[in-house]
Amino acid sequence: MLILVVYVDDIIFGRNEEAMSQSFALVMQKEFEMSLLGELTYFLGLQIQQNEGGIFLSQTKYLKQILKKYGMEDSKPVCTPMVTGCSLSANDESASVHQPTYRSMIGSLLYLTVTRPDIMHAVGIVGRFQANPKETHLQAVKIIFKYLQETQNYGLWYPRDTDLTLHAYTDADWVGSVDDRKSTSGGAFFMGSILASWFSKKQSSIALSTTEAEYVAAASCCTQLL
Repeated sequence: MLILVVYVDDIIFGRNEEAMSQSFALVMQKEFEMSLLGELTYFLGLQIQQNEGGIFLSQTKYLKQILKKYGMEDSKPVCTPMVTGCSLSANDESASVHQPTYRSMIGSLLYLTVTRPDIMHAVGIVGRFQANPKETHLQAVKIIFKYLQETQNYGLWYPRDTDLTLHAYTDADWVGSVDDRKSTSGGAFFMGSILASWFSKKQSSIALSTTEAEYVAAASCCTQLL
């Protein structure tokens, strides 16, 4: 088996036979002007560390860059990405902030969720206010950066020896949005001990009870499982 990933002019490939990898590289080098850089260690902001136990994916280098970009590299760290019971609103009466900067910060955080599912929910909430961000919203974004300052070396670990049993976990907050009273569904999907996929998304309808909110989340989760 040969798995090939192409992004513009960057190519990564993996195989289960060494000979196949070498023959593929020779064919590509004959057809195109390209160089073989060896074992994968860095790709599109992702850092890849491989050893006998498995593969570790992280974005530590990228994280340090955005912390410096937004002046948060020396910020006081916090232990959670969002204050418990945080209820942000589009009708917040605090002062407006610079929209391009706010949107840039959200975009940087969204790319970081590729390897950081622990900030997925918090980033999804602050991302709802990009049209007219307020000072309160910006403070919530800065809390996420402070949490990242404390957890720079976090990432995803994919062990080599694991079963492929499928597990899923899901939950929902009830009427978490104070503006439209909609709930947010969340889920995580594992192949054995490997985290394969995750999501945090506002529900499309208003749930009249916690049971209904969790049923909607479970239904979405089962759909993805199937």
